[in-house]
Amino acid sequence: MRASWDEYFMEIVEVVKTRSTCLRRQVGAVIVKDNRIITTGYNGAPSHLKHCTELGGCERQRLGVPSGQRHELCRALHAEQNAIIQAAKLGNTTEGATLYVNIQPCVICAKMLINAGIVRVVYKGEYPDPMASAMLEEAGIETVNINEK
Repeated sequence: MRASWDEYFMEIVEVVKTRSTCLRRQVGAVIVKDNRIITTGYNGAPSHLKHCTELGGCERQRLGVPSGQRHELCRALHAEQNAIIQAAKLGNTTEGATLYVNIQPCVICAKMLINAGIVRVVYKGEYPDPMASAMLEEAGIETVNINEK
């Protein structure tokens, strides 16, 4: 049976996330426009900086910070952020695009997605950030939990 476009791109997300260097959660993102991949991203430290694995662990874990809180203490960029940044570096517009990601975006990423012109977000894992969901809805961005299809 042939995969739908959403299924196809979510499978690619699963491969992209394997590049993640985060010790807490592997996240992958793919930005797509007209059924063509514009860019990908995964969560990890900025280019040319040491990853948490090289520094002996995760600062947020060491401090006991719950998931979804105190993002500023994290050394890594989120997958969505890296995908948007890569699109900008390559000169690819994200206006009108769809983001595929294995975890529902946080509020920081939601704000970036809104301003990047993303019109649809397809995800499969829940994330404890109701403000992010509310902002995406207020902005008119379609969100699809692929597990509920």
